[in-house]
Order: sequence, then structure tokens, then C-alpha cells
Amino acid sequence: MLSLVTGASSGIGLQYATALARDYHSDLLLVSNQQQELNRVAAELAATYGVQTTAHFADLSLNDAAEQLFAWTKENNYTVDVLINNAGVFFFNPYIETSMKRIELMLQLHVITVAKLTRLFAEDMAKRSSSVSFSGLSAKRSVFCQAAGRSMKGYILNMSSMSAWMAMPGIQTYNASKAFIYNFSKSLWYEFKPLGVGITVMAPGAVDTALFGLSPKLRKLAVNLTVSIPPEKLVKRALKKLFKNKKADTPGFLNWLATPLLKHTPDWLLFLAMKYVGKYQK
Repeated sequence: MLSLVTGASSGIGLQYATALARDYHSDLLLVSNQQQELNRVAAELAATYGVQTTAHFADLSLNDAAEQLFAWTKENNYTVDVLINNAGVFFFNPYIETSMKRIELMLQLHVITVAKLTRLFAEDMAKRSSSVSFSGLSAKRSVFCQAAGRSMKGYILNMSSMSAWMAMPGIQTYNASKAFIYNFSKSLWYEFKPLGVGITVMAPGAVDTALFGLSPKLRKLAVNLTVSIPPEKLVKRALKKLFKNKKADTPGFLNWLATPLLKHTPDWLLFLAMKYVGKYQK
């Protein structure tokens, strides 16, 4: 099995790469625009877990990045079984103070490149023979085969966010792009399930990192309340959902419960949120 992970040099992308190598014995095609970090990660994962790793430097914010990446895999005879569309960016800014370059960067990464990569690799997966036998495959693919079943030809995981349901000032481009990913992926689940290709979208709430500037005590409380989720736990859950061909998932009971309410957040609360989070503006 070969898994392609975008944004694999750090953060959640690195967690996906690690879990796929450690828990599913998958060979890895790691893609990032951080070349030195990517080469180091590829070498470490290969040495630690005994899988084959390839580091491929690419700027996925370019308009033809998806076509270039797909063509490169074909030229080098890579057959991608699992695609993790993880690469992305986050920033908080009033829209009028956000440069055109940053707007284009986010929309390209979250919308255009995700849509194109999904289109190219999903079609390629769907064309594979459904009569392929898993007998005789290498031992390190056996875990994948057991999880996937004989009828599946490939899997694609797209990363959305609970913010997809939020009309939140300051992250207006981010939440809109995540809403695209969420609805786009759920729609494709229906199209590709009959073709033997799994499309799963994850929409987590807060991920337990230092991004939000919370104290360790508040971070621990958020995790205990299941409002926030550790990156390792998120990735483990996401891969289980992916290989079970689940359509969508939002980790955390409170997050799941709150999701329908986000669309009806009162205006006064949003203005209060603007005032509070403004100090984290970058």
C-alpha cells in the first residue's frame, strides 16, 4: 500500500504519515513545501518503521500543482492507494486587512488543489480492476487489506473543520473554504462508493496545540470535555473512519451536539468573540 500525504513535514500531516507507517505498515509519498524538514521526516519514518518513503517537494498553492503532482506520480510509476489531503493554512485577520496573496494562498490550498487532487486520484483509483486479488501481497500490506476489504480500490481523506458551520469574523476565508471541503467530500462519497473508492471528510473542532494561546490547564480542560482533541487521537480516529468508508466525522460529543447550533449563533456573541480573539490576530 502507498499513501500520499500532503503537508507531511509537520503538524497533523506528520501525525498522519507516522500513523500510516506505524499502524498500517504503509509505504509513504510525503509532499510538502518544507524541503529540509520533509527529507528528515522521510528518513526517520523509513528507519523507524521499515517502510519505503519518498519525499517530494511541491508548492501546492500553485494553480497547476495538482496536475504536476499527479503527473509526477505517473512518470515515476507510483500507484497511490490512499490520499490524505491535509495541507492547509490558518490565519485570523479582518478581511480588509488581509492581503490578496494570503487570500489566494488559502483558497488555492483548501479549494482548488483539494478539488483537483481528489478528481485526479479518485478517477485513477476507480479505474483499477475490481477483480484484483490480495493474495500474495507483501506482509506489510496485510493490515491494510484486512481494514479495506477486497472491494475497495482506494481511499481519500479530506480535512474540514467545525468552523465550516460558523459565520465567524476574522476567519471568513478559512471557514468558507472548510465548508466547501465538507460539502464537496460528502457529495463525492455518494458518487464514488459504487465505484469502490472511499471519500471521507473529517471536521474536528479545536485540536490540542499551542495555536490558540491557551494555558496548559485550559488545554487539559478542553481535552477532558472533548471540545479539543490531541492530534494523535484525531489522526487515529480519522484513519479508522477512512478505512471503514465513513462519509464524515466530527470528534467529541459536545462538538457533535453543538454543530447544529453554530449556524444560529447570536450576533452579540460573535461581536464579543471578535473582541476577545482580536489579540491573537496575526
